Amino acid sequence: MKLLKTIALATLTFALFSCGGDKQTDSIPSGSTDATATADESTAGADAASYDPNRGLGKHENVDVSKFDPAMAAAGKGLAEVKCTSCHKTTDERLVGPGWLGVTKRQTPAWIMNFISNPDPMIDVDPELQKQLELCLVRMPNQGLNDTEAREVLEYMREIDGAK
Repeated sequence: MKLLKTIALATLTFALFSCGGDKQTDSIPSGSTDATATADESTAGADAASYDPNRGLGKHENVDVSKFDPAMAAAGKGLAEVKCTSCHKTTDERLVGPGWLGVTKRQTPAWIMNFISNPDPMIDVDPELQKQLELCLVRMPNQGLNDTEAREVLEYMREIDGAK
């Protein structure tokens, strides 16, 4: 029984710390911008009145998803395995956060990229995200994704939803 408690405690500790991280230690590919650095500028002064439920808050407005990119989806899967799957499943089942299945059918690509790049401003004003927060009881942490990484995770989400 003591071993079971130790394993449970270790698992919980891992889950709590794997979702966080205030600083990004990876280098950003040249030509990419750090979404967390510029998102504050693009959402400064944002409030519920200026919130666009189709786009969210942030710099991403028109994301071209006319062609599926398997290499980008594979990179997104790798990122998701490191930064996302401790809280999200690829099914519609909730873990800590909601499952990803169907998310690209419910939300626009711009909304998804703005949210995964800088979730805090959107959680503060989006009524649907606030309802999710009441269910999940944990705010989604900012994972420090740059634009390229956010796009790769989006492409992986599209693959989960059947994009080919």
